Amino acid sequence: MHPAAVAGAAAGRLLHYTVSGVVGGLVLRGAAQAAPKAGPAARRALVNGIAGGIVAGRWISGAAEEARLKAGDMLAEARSTLGEEAPPPSAVGTESHDHDHEH
Repeated sequence: MHPAAVAGAAAGRLLHYTVSGVVGGLVLRGAAQAAPKAGPAARRALVNGIAGGIVAGRWISGAAEEARLKAGDMLAEARSTLGEEAPPPSAVGTESHDHDHEH
């Protein structure tokens, strides 16, 4: 996998978790400061905040995947400009790696 693709995917995941964490933290802080009688409303707000984080994370993941695909297209175009043939995505080997664990 191309380093730009790996970086894009990692950045997308990091941004997803950051947004989800910030939204959840803000909702929790607001719920903690609310009156004890606001328990059901605070819970509803927390659930809605988490749902918003999930939606935002999905959008960010989609945007990161789109960026990865565009980067791959540009890399293939650059290789064809040089007269090289870009390997198909299925030609990328995932079977051999250098760390020890069982799959």
